[in-house]
Amino acid sequence: MSEPLTDSEVRAVEKGALAARDVVTHRRVLNVAIPIVISNATVPILGAVDTGVVGQMGLAAPIGAVGLGAIILSAFYWIFGFLRMGTVGLTAQALGNGEMDEVAALLSRGLLIGAGAGLAVILLQVPLFWAAFAMSPGSEEVESLAHTYMGIRVWSAPAAISIYAITGWLIAQERTRAVLGLQVWMNGLNILLDLWFVLGLGWGVGGVAFATFIAEWSGAALGLWFCRAAFGGLAWRTASLVFDGLRWLRMLRLNGDILVRSLLLEGIFVSFLFIGADFGDVTLAANQVLLQFLMITAYGLDGFAFAAEALVGQAVGARQRAVLRRSALLTTLWAFGISALVTLVFFLAGPSLIDLMAKAEEVRSVARDFLPYVLLTPLVGCGAFMLDGIFIGATRSRDMRNMMAISFACYVLAVLLLVPGLGNRGLWIALLLSFVVRTVTLGLRYPALERAAD
Repeated sequence: MSEPLTDSEVRAVEKGALAARDVVTHRRVLNVAIPIVISNATVPILGAVDTGVVGQMGLAAPIGAVGLGAIILSAFYWIFGFLRMGTVGLTAQALGNGEMDEVAALLSRGLLIGAGAGLAVILLQVPLFWAAFAMSPGSEEVESLAHTYMGIRVWSAPAAISIYAITGWLIAQERTRAVLGLQVWMNGLNILLDLWFVLGLGWGVGGVAFATFIAEWSGAALGLWFCRAAFGGLAWRTASLVFDGLRWLRMLRLNGDILVRSLLLEGIFVSFLFIGADFGDVTLAANQVLLQFLMITAYGLDGFAFAAEALVGQAVGARQRAVLRRSALLTTLWAFGISALVTLVFFLAGPSLIDLMAKAEEVRSVARDFLPYVLLTPLVGCGAFMLDGIFIGATRSRDMRNMMAISFACYVLAVLLLVPGLGNRGLWIALLLSFVVRTVTLGLRYPALERAAD
């Protein structure tokens, strides 16, 4: 059952000043967050199956080709990840303000951007693939098979990128069960087709690519079916609304800020791996193993960050400062609780997880040595994760961009000062410091975010 309302909330509902959907409870937060957490859990399963089915071919090259091709395409698609975040904030605010025509129009704009971006990737695939292989060269056999894989999968780029917009639109309306259904359908179908095409029909690497191609297009179709209510009216295809210049400008500015922020964040993690490589293959492998712990943390916190995006966005759109504050507080409390639980799990099971992911004893030894730094990341990084969600919901993208720039600069400075003397320990401290700086700087901007909601 939902938790009881406070006396002030009851009076507000009775007076009509606070709609029932504007009362933020623990149950409402969990209803948004839990499906996302479960959805995230399906992602590594698909990766394991992709690797496992081509591994049955008994050759190393197909495994490397699928892994390399998937990483390259994911990197291209990830560039457009801003589409999900920007769509969440704008849609949630339009919903909170009762602008249902704008809610429908935002879906159309997101789909147009997704389709256009996907077509651009298809048209530019030759130079894009060349540049990718120039930076990450494999053997001639691996590159040839990877080209085969990517040459098939790239044709689903419009669907894959449009799903960002569909997902963001659904999250903004707290329809995360639909997001879960979409993810389970795509990954489940992908796994079944993997088994059929590769093990049954013997299509090899091409079979894995075709499986993903079909799964992504069918996922986009299912996503549109989940969004079918938007197509019941005229707003989604009213040119004057969909192509409103000022609204497009706002959307492009928002997405541009988020893109810069995301590139800076990616720069931190990529440089972390590159700098770690200078300490030798063993340290590089150990860092890669430990970064999987960060991925687990992110999967656990994503649900609550997404809940913050939706609930805060709706509160900002409705100009309800008290609801905004409660949304930020409850989602963050749950996130810190999950972070504490994850830290405990890492403390108790960390060495066993390291042994599961690494077979080389020297890698295990180094990874255990740096495990204490990983134990700090859930609690240190939680604030940054949640503030990102809060600021996305409020569409305060300029603050996100600027505070990330400060965080990136502090990370670079810490690397320059600490790594020469402390080596890999200095690198881990610099990474943790970037989380702290992001939390503090965004936290200092939070009062302005609240004031803007009045």
